[in-house]
Amino acid sequence: MARERMVLGDMLAAAEAAAPVDSLDVVARNLRERFGARYVSFLFLDLVGQYVVRVTEDATTLHGRGPERIQLTGSLYDEVLRTQKLVSVRDDADGHGHRVITPVTNRGDAIGFLELSLPAATEVTDDTLEQVEQAAHALAYIVVTDRRFTDLYHWSQRTAPVSLAAEIQRQLLPTAPCCEAAQFTLACALVPAESVAGDTYDYALDRETLHLSLTDAMGHDLNAALIATILVNASRGARRVAAPLAEQADRAHHSLLEHKPGVLATGQILRIALDGSSAQLVNAGHPHPLRLREGTVEEVPLRADLPFGVAGQGRYRVQNINLRPGDRLVLYTDGMQDRRAESVDLPAVMVATATDHPREVVRAMVAAVTDACDGKLRDDATVMCLDWHGPTTKGRRAHAGANT
Repeated sequence: MARERMVLGDMLAAAEAAAPVDSLDVVARNLRERFGARYVSFLFLDLVGQYVVRVTEDATTLHGRGPERIQLTGSLYDEVLRTQKLVSVRDDADGHGHRVITPVTNRGDAIGFLELSLPAATEVTDDTLEQVEQAAHALAYIVVTDRRFTDLYHWSQRTAPVSLAAEIQRQLLPTAPCCEAAQFTLACALVPAESVAGDTYDYALDRETLHLSLTDAMGHDLNAALIATILVNASRGARRVAAPLAEQADRAHHSLLEHKPGVLATGQILRIALDGSSAQLVNAGHPHPLRLREGTVEEVPLRADLPFGVAGQGRYRVQNINLRPGDRLVLYTDGMQDRRAESVDLPAVMVATATDHPREVVRAMVAAVTDACDGKLRDDATVMCLDWHGPTTKGRRAHAGANT
């Protein structure tokens, strides 16, 4: 164990000493030297979770050859993503050697995969596989750190052109679509329409509270993106100075009124106390959340205030919601049930995926909606899935794998 820590320490130190865009090369060289690997590559999940994009050492800049794009569904990577467990198989490329794939995940955020091709002469022992897993764990921290300084990881995740509105929308979102802690597991997904419709989601965690929000701005393209920008930043600004929940909603509301009368957005803002003492929500004309409890799905009963930006709305009401350990809560925008997507039975999907990680729940929901719309959404589709484990942390820890 001491030797492994020293090796990983050397890897992290070498990556830190390199330019951020060269960190992947540093890790690849380290693994080739340690295991005699024929190749080492990194595969990132694309923005909507439909493909994995392979990045190798000769394709880590925009001037190199384009990265390889692989359909995720039905692939070996899909299995590794779902189980969050390393897979070692015979290398089908030439019938010799071993192909090792392990997840690169940080606090539930599935960044992608580390893949090695080991020669037939290499003995693939449990110790070897454990070292590969440790390298993937270190790689997750390297990526999380270095993506602040380079566009490499943004470039690698994009499998289609991105409009200005979509670029604005994407930058409004948290950097990780998934977060795990002892008290909860959260996963989010947003699939933009062909003409972006202004959906956003947001979350933040402090010592005592989990903060969540989901908003749907009116209109499409750049106007919707600008409305969403004002709305999200007004809400964040209030949250970051510890304003009460009602004040956070009011600031979002008045920011739209002051920007341009007549624009509006629906939304929900939640605060959940990590000690289990309270779960509160403001509902600004938004679809009711769904709650899965002991195998049964039901809408969470809520009163509806007017959408943000509608003149005449007074102070927003803070409502208590019933949340027990073991509950699964799903929040979504109307794009998840709009027009052709109405055929998607969201409660049925929740029941069918009841034992899955929230990351897999949002993947299943987004896939069902995308398929129902033949891949051409007329409205943004956004979903958040929260598993509430409760305040008792004994025997639990944040981890990257599937639910236990």
